[in-house]
Amino acid sequence: MSTPASNQLFDAYFTTRDMRAVFCDQGRVQAMLDFEAALARAEARVGVIPAEAVAPIEAACRAGLYDFSALGQAIATAGNSAIPLVKALGKQIAKSDASAERHVHLGATSQDVMDSGLVLQLRHALSLIENDLARLGGILAAQAQRYAATPMAGRTWLQHATPVTLGMKIAGWLGALTRSRERLAQLKPRLLVLQFGGASGTLAALGGQALPIAQALAEELQLSLPEQPWHTQRDRLVEFASVLGLIAGSLGKLGRDISLLMQTEAAEVFEPSAPGKGGSSTMPHKRNPVGAAVLIGAATRVPGLLATMFSAMPQEHERSLGLWHAEWETLPEICCLVSGALQQALLVVDGLEVDAARMARNLDLTQGLVLAEAVSIALAQRLGRETAHHLLEQCCKRAVAEQRHLRAVLGDEPQVTAELSAEELDRLLDPAHYLGQAQAWVERAVAEHLALNA
Repeated sequence: MSTPASNQLFDAYFTTRDMRAVFCDQGRVQAMLDFEAALARAEARVGVIPAEAVAPIEAACRAGLYDFSALGQAIATAGNSAIPLVKALGKQIAKSDASAERHVHLGATSQDVMDSGLVLQLRHALSLIENDLARLGGILAAQAQRYAATPMAGRTWLQHATPVTLGMKIAGWLGALTRSRERLAQLKPRLLVLQFGGASGTLAALGGQALPIAQALAEELQLSLPEQPWHTQRDRLVEFASVLGLIAGSLGKLGRDISLLMQTEAAEVFEPSAPGKGGSSTMPHKRNPVGAAVLIGAATRVPGLLATMFSAMPQEHERSLGLWHAEWETLPEICCLVSGALQQALLVVDGLEVDAARMARNLDLTQGLVLAEAVSIALAQRLGRETAHHLLEQCCKRAVAEQRHLRAVLGDEPQVTAELSAEELDRLLDPAHYLGQAQAWVERAVAEHLALNA
């Protein structure tokens, strides 16, 4: 039987093998067959079909028995993947037990098979994502603590602002991912539920046995039984996609920061080096942020896919035409992109290369201007805010115009030296003494991460 090829040129870069396996054709077909096998067991438990029909049905519920190329051709006519699969399943069962074939798929409809199969896939995908997020959180926590007191220039509007620490920046990345881990844990009970409604959501074909079968089926699949079928209420899937979108955006922020810090003019933080990594086809000196590119790429692509998920929510009546279809490849692609971004983030953050000396030199690029606020605040207590601000503004302009260090200009300004001693000025213009609560933010972010792991 045929096995479909993955996107071999780009998969290794943009996703992971494990996540692609979840959503490859074999993964999709096996999840739907798992539903059919579980349905047979549930209906036998309730006494709706004979117990001896279960084994032949289960034996036929192996994806490797089916020709995916043939199924793909049939889908083009049938309009969904369940119709040709159920037909092929029936034929496969009939080869060994014709009587068992009449009991397959009893009371279910195509969307039950596809949506419940999707939920089984999402459960696996969610586990992969949660594991990677937990690993990434642990690495970020360690790096945040390692660099908690390493000063660097804070940058607002891409310009030097006041000093921060690298640990504080990393703690910001960590906090965003910790919140998304919490969101994933909170949405699990809403996402991991059975879809089972029959033709129009009433399960009328199963009569009075409908609810017992639904409960048994949910138990067989280890899913929760929701308050009602959700075949055209897609909020569960869109909520999950939305959290994945948040994760993609947070990873994109991480990638954007690293790529900017890797710029030649900054050269403060680098992705780990490796043979052949980040090179150019023509420039031997290049060291490109190839991991960050995946993070930024995913953060750019996922919002458009998420828009498709939201656009597909107002589905018509009891079975949608086109809107449901728009989800089939969209949500799996979001999962694949996020998994790839997580994989790259793990590689980047674990081997982060930091040039603390370059950070110190860059802090002094503006010759003390990044500490002007510190001096202004100290003077404001003695001269008033407006007077102090205006005075420092004039001193900064003079320092730039004369290409002198702000400390030297301040030392020549009588209004300043009348209020601040040389020792006070030296301390105020030392970045290590103007880091505010940077270390506290690291400690708090790490504590929240650890609390989630407890």
